[in-house]
Formats: sequence, structure tokens, C-alpha cells
Amino acid sequence: MDWTALGLTLRLALITSFLLLLVGLPVARWLAESRAPWRPVVEAIVALPLILPPTVLGFYLLTVMGSRGLLGHAWQALTQHSLAFSFEGLVLASVIYNFPFAVQPMTVAFRSVDRRLVEAAWCLGRSRFEAFAAVTVPLAWPGIVTAGVLSFAHTVGEFGVVLMVGGNIPGVTRTLSISIYDATQAMDYASAGWTSACLLAFSLAVLTLTNALQGRAFLWARN
Repeated sequence: MDWTALGLTLRLALITSFLLLLVGLPVARWLAESRAPWRPVVEAIVALPLILPPTVLGFYLLTVMGSRGLLGHAWQALTQHSLAFSFEGLVLASVIYNFPFAVQPMTVAFRSVDRRLVEAAWCLGRSRFEAFAAVTVPLAWPGIVTAGVLSFAHTVGEFGVVLMVGGNIPGVTRTLSISIYDATQAMDYASAGWTSACLLAFSLAVLTLTNALQGRAFLWARN
């Protein structure tokens, strides 16, 4: 096991999950409640990383984050460091790549909340934000937790986008998936097999937890 890569991967997954919940919550709320004619376009943009090849997304992100890219040039002028092939660039790429895994479960959860309960909160003098925080969020908590779990798990298993944007710098951008790739290339099948087995067990645990949360949400809605 590459413990340095494990620590970096967990740190990346935790930061990415936190940022996705922070940014994805208002987006999911808007998608769940909006009747704007351009909402399907926004939904398509949010879901795009699900069908776009990771290398294609990684190429465009690398172009933007590079020293000649708009974002990369601004970052370098501000910090004197390159955004591409850095941990910060890895976080940004992970947030963009995993965005639908956070937004879609929360959107479904918000849409499942009984609208009459929210309207009752309005009638009692609650503002839209207060009703959302006091009524919608508590009722949609299984979807929010699912979003966090899926975001974390998917970040742990990233490969294509991570390799394109971050490269393979030990202690900086080398994650577990890249460590497995390196071990395989070096014919160190014992190390690759052990790390792969750990990720397989982790993925199974995440899917079990997600299914349990979805079942809990169904029982919650029925009651």
C-alpha cells in the first residue's frame, strides 16, 4: 500500500466532498424548484461529466489551467505557482468532474419533499431560506448524505481526470488510482492487487451504504 498516496487521496476526497456539498446545495435547490425554460440546459451541463470521457474533460481543464489558459494565468500571477499539476488544480478538477454525483441525488431528494409542508412554513411567516433550512433540508437529508458519500467515493477512484490535470507527482498529485497504474506498469502485481482489493471493498461498502440510505428515504417518505 502506498500510504502517501492513500493520505493524499483521502484529503482530496474530503475537500472535494465538502466543496461539492457547499456549491451543489443551492444548484440542486434551484434545479428542484425552478420552472425556467433554460433549466433543461443547466441540467444537461451539470450531467455532462457523466458521459464525457474523463480524458476529454481533463484535456479542456488542463488547457484552462495551464500557464497560457485564462484561469491558470490568473492563478500564477496571484500565487506565483502553476495551477496545473498542483494539488489545488486537482481539487478544482475533482469538483467539476464529480459535480453531477453531488447535485443529482440532492435534486431528487428536494423534489420528493411534500410541497405543502414548505407552503405551510411560508404561511407561518417563514422566509424561503428559513423554510428551506427548517423543512426541506431535514426531510431531504438521506439524499444529501448520499450526495456526500458518492462524491467522496467517486473522488477516491478517479484516474483519467487526475492523470491529465495533476500528472504523477509523489506527495502532490499521485493518488491511489495512479499508484495502482504505476505498480502494474512496474509489474508489482502484489502491491497493485492489494490496493485494488482495498478499493473494491471500499466501493462495495459505499454502494451498500447508498442503497441503505435510499431505502431509509423511501420509508421516511411513506411515513
